[in-house]
This record gives sequence, C-alpha cells and structure tokens, in this order.
Amino acid sequence: MILGFDPGKDKCGIAVMGSDRKINYHQVVVSSVAIATIVKLCQQFPIELLVMGDRTTAKSWKANIEPNLPPSLKLVMVDERNSSLEARDRYWQMYPPQGITRLIPQGMRLPPRPIDDIVAILLIERYLARVRLSK
Repeated sequence: MILGFDPGKDKCGIAVMGSDRKINYHQVVVSSVAIATIVKLCQQFPIELLVMGDRTTAKSWKANIEPNLPPSLKLVMVDERNSSLEARDRYWQMYPPQGITRLIPQGMRLPPRPIDDIVAILLIERYLARVRLSK
C-alpha cells in the first residue's frame, strides 16, 4: 500500500491506496495532527511507501516525518505542480454535482470542502505513472 501526503502550513491531505488502486482512506487533517495520523495509518495498513508532494514546506515536513516512520518505509517526493487544479476536476468526478450545481460549468464550480486529500490521491497516481514509464 502507498500513503500519499500533501503537506501544508494549515492543513494536509492524506490518502492510502492499495496495489489494486482502491482508495482505502482519504482525509484532510489539520497540520498539527498530520504526523500522528500518518503514524496511526502505518499501524493500521501495511504501508510500504510514503509519497509526498514537493512544494509547500516539503523539506521541513520531510525532516519532521522521517524520524517517526518505520525504518522499512521509504519516502519519495513527487512533483506537485498543478495538482490543486487537477484535484478540483477529480472532486467533481468523485462527487458529481447535484441539483442546480449541475448547471454551473465545471470550470466555475468550487468544491464545498478542502480537497487536499484528493491531491494526496493524485500524488500517488503520479508516482505510479512515473514508475510505469521508467519500466
């Protein structure tokens, strides 16, 4: 299993995906509990890899996370460019608009909640695509 992590100053996105590409967990958490949440998920799921976005405060997050991870867990940084825009589109694929919201063009719709968890899912997918291309 792979854990995706979208680090942020105030909130972070976390997702867990299995080898079957099934999303087993995704959540937006406040930054102050992100590391504890990651540690808990590593105990709950057989996570082999942590994939983390490389932008917002990523270096300091990496330095703080690594000492809390099991030694066997590998951490990989992934390019996070344009992931928020892509996550907005993915949100509407995962949660199709209902009622009058359907009439608003997709490019003008804003998700009703933070989408950092969906960014974490996209980071996992970007990592898997990069691995597939390198084979």
